[in-house]
Amino acid sequence: MSGWVIFWDVVPYVTLAIVAVGIWWRYRYDKFGWTTRSSQLYESRLLRIGSPMFHFGILVVIAGHIIGLVIPESWTDLVMTDHVYHIQAMVLGVVAGVTTLGGIALLVFRRRTTGPVFLATTANDKVMYLVLVLAIVAGLACTLIGATPVGAEHDYRESVSPWFRSIWILQPRGDLMVQAPLWFHIHVMIALVLFCLWPFTRLVHVFSAPIGYLFRPYIVYRTRDAANDALVGSHPRRRGW
Repeated sequence: MSGWVIFWDVVPYVTLAIVAVGIWWRYRYDKFGWTTRSSQLYESRLLRIGSPMFHFGILVVIAGHIIGLVIPESWTDLVMTDHVYHIQAMVLGVVAGVTTLGGIALLVFRRRTTGPVFLATTANDKVMYLVLVLAIVAGLACTLIGATPVGAEHDYRESVSPWFRSIWILQPRGDLMVQAPLWFHIHVMIALVLFCLWPFTRLVHVFSAPIGYLFRPYIVYRTRDAANDALVGSHPRRRGW
């Protein structure tokens, strides 16, 4: 067994352990730091553009990764041909990747050029942004290279995808990942580094996203003037003592 096979067999579990322990530690000892540390009060114009671009783009990127890594090739073959699959993966991947990259570029530009926001930026934030941008660029490169004749010679659904699924069933197949081209190795390595950093950065807020807001009932607001008080059967507030 080669060293690279052992690497792809072991490192994913080390990463999962760091993520699990890191989240537990962060929640146990840094509950008040479990936040994005919003800087909207300092500047909102660029934030209103960059933040939706990044978040919507990254959601599509995540959905694409779930389809490509979790769903077996035999399942997608029942729905579409290989040609259609690769075309839609390339189109959606490029659009989502460019949107995400453009959004984070605006956020980084805003953070660098807005004085109060830059002063609130920690070394931790800088490392996180650097690795996140590298992961997005590497993923976009994989998508673009995969559309070329050289990249089209390799189908990641026969190497990277089954390797990814093998990790979760505790039967790692590092030999499959070794067969993947170099650009996939680079992308996955950067992603593993990003996941190791995840619990210790502002990205941890993903684990407490307000999903419940989508399903909560409407909140009804009423004014407290005399007319509304009379409508609900109460008396207007008396003056003085």
